[in-house]
Amino acid sequence: MRIAVLSTNPDLYSTKRLVEAIKNRGHQPLIIDHVKCFLVVEGGRPSVIYKGKAVEGIDAIVPRIGTSVTAFGCSVVRQFELMKVFTSVKSQAITRARDKLRSMQILTKAGVDIPKTVFAKNPSQVHELIKIVGGPPVVIKLLEGTQGVGVVLAETAKAATSTIEAFYGLRANFLIQEFIAESKGADIRAFVIGNKVVAAMKRQGQEGDFRSNLHRGGEGFAIELSPQEEETAIAAAKALGVRVAGVDLLQSNRGPLVMEVNSSPGLQGIEKTTGVDVASQIIHYIEERIKTDESDSVGV
Repeated sequence: MRIAVLSTNPDLYSTKRLVEAIKNRGHQPLIIDHVKCFLVVEGGRPSVIYKGKAVEGIDAIVPRIGTSVTAFGCSVVRQFELMKVFTSVKSQAITRARDKLRSMQILTKAGVDIPKTVFAKNPSQVHELIKIVGGPPVVIKLLEGTQGVGVVLAETAKAATSTIEAFYGLRANFLIQEFIAESKGADIRAFVIGNKVVAAMKRQGQEGDFRSNLHRGGEGFAIELSPQEEETAIAAAKALGVRVAGVDLLQSNRGPLVMEVNSSPGLQGIEKTTGVDVASQIIHYIEERIKTDESDSVGV
C-alpha cells in the first residue's frame, strides 16, 4: 500500500516514526504537507494537487493536523475521504475533538464523566460561574489552547475574576472547570487505537505547576490502567469518533474524568515512556480496517 502521512514537518519525531513503521511493514510511505495542497472541487472528480501534480494512488492517510491549521487541514482530510482514501482519523472526528466545548457536550451525551464545566458569553456575574464549578480554585481554559498553553489555575476568587475579565477583554472563548485537587498535578495519557488501549502513562507536572503536559516540563511514567480507566478512555474516543486518540484522564475521588481527546497525539512521549511501538500499531490498524471501513455517523 501507499500510505501518506499528512505533516507540515518531516523532521518531527511522530512523522519519522510513522514513515519508519510504514516501511517496516512493507508499504510505501509518502509525506504530504497538507497546508501546501490545492483542493479541486469538481462534480464527481475531487482531487488534491501537491507540488504541481494530482495526488493519485494513495491507499490510506495518517493525518497529523496541527491546531493552528485545523480548518484547512480537515478540509484536506475530507477531500481524501471524497476520493475514497482510507484515513486513520476522519475529518469530522478531528473537528469534534478540537472544539473543547463541543467535545465536552458529546462526551456528556455519551455518559462519559468529565470535570464540571461552565461556558458563558459575557456573563453579568463572574462569581456565579466560579461558584457553579465549586471554586475557587478553578481551572480556566482557552478553547483553542493546546499542550498546556492557555490553561490557568486561579486559586482565589479575585484571581479567577481578573483572569476571566482579561480573557473577555481579549474576546477570547474559554471554559471554566472545577479543579480536581486529588489529582495532585498529574494526569493519565491513554493511547487508544480502535477499541483498545495500546499504551498508557502517568504524567506528573513540575513542582508548583498543576499542568502535567510533557511539553511543559512534566515527567512521564508507564502505568497499567484500571478496568474503569481503560473503559473510560475507550468510551471517550468512541464517542467522538476518534479512532487513533490520546485520551487525557484525571484520577478523581469519583472515578476517572476525561479532560480531552487528542486527535493528533504525539508519539514521542508515549513511546519513550512505555517502550511500546505505537507507530507500528497505527499502521497495523490501517491494514486491518482499510477493507472494512465504516462511515462516520456520530451525531452532534
